[in-house]
Amino acid sequence: MFVPSTLYHQSCSKACKAYLPDSFGVLCWNVHKNNKNSAFSKYLEEKIKQKDLDLLLLQEASFRSDEVCQLNTFAYDAAANLEIHGKFYGVLTASRVQSSDAKAYLSEGQEVFIGPHKSILLSSYIFKDGSRVLVLNVHAINFRENKRYNKELERFFDFIKTYEDALIIAGDFNSWNIKRIEKLYEHANKLKMKAVTFGSSQDIKSFLGNHLDFIFYKGLELEEASVEKAKSYSDHNPLFARFKKI
Repeated sequence: MFVPSTLYHQSCSKACKAYLPDSFGVLCWNVHKNNKNSAFSKYLEEKIKQKDLDLLLLQEASFRSDEVCQLNTFAYDAAANLEIHGKFYGVLTASRVQSSDAKAYLSEGQEVFIGPHKSILLSSYIFKDGSRVLVLNVHAINFRENKRYNKELERFFDFIKTYEDALIIAGDFNSWNIKRIEKLYEHANKLKMKAVTFGSSQDIKSFLGNHLDFIFYKGLELEEASVEKAKSYSDHNPLFARFKKI
């Protein structure tokens, strides 16, 4: 249960586009294992049309390798951290463009006592001119001491520290105290990444007054951003951002 039999999962769609458009929409959302719910699927399909979404970065998503993406025009890559009765849960990045490369990782540490590891997914997408954007989908460790949290942050930021092209790091960082927030921004600043700012930041999932969900970026122009209210589907609201290739 706490060590999934298959870490990396993927599904490809024949309807996928060849390239990521120069202006693309991103939705980041901890879906609380509700993505297979029919009402949720309808909401997501409507949001994809409304916001013209190209990338969906989901945390606590449900998936299986032998299932196609429930969104007909999307492919997905996923990293499992849990397996229960043949069902896998973890981070999932769905895209209108099939990834050119993807790697799944588990955290080195586990949640308190004999809890699960957390998963992260690194995936790459190509623009028409041959350049690419690297996307890191994160669900950070939660119920552990700050020392372990910091080690996990250092580890996944190390994965991309030499990467020089466009970059997005987003997800549920479980950054519920000020020391975690400071460490997160310290690593992002070292890579010269910016945090997307949201006008309705009070709607971002928080604990003890600290935001848990973030989108960081570099090598891109931020065109718009918003927090989409969807508390009937998850205890987190989805974060939306539209980026333009520089």
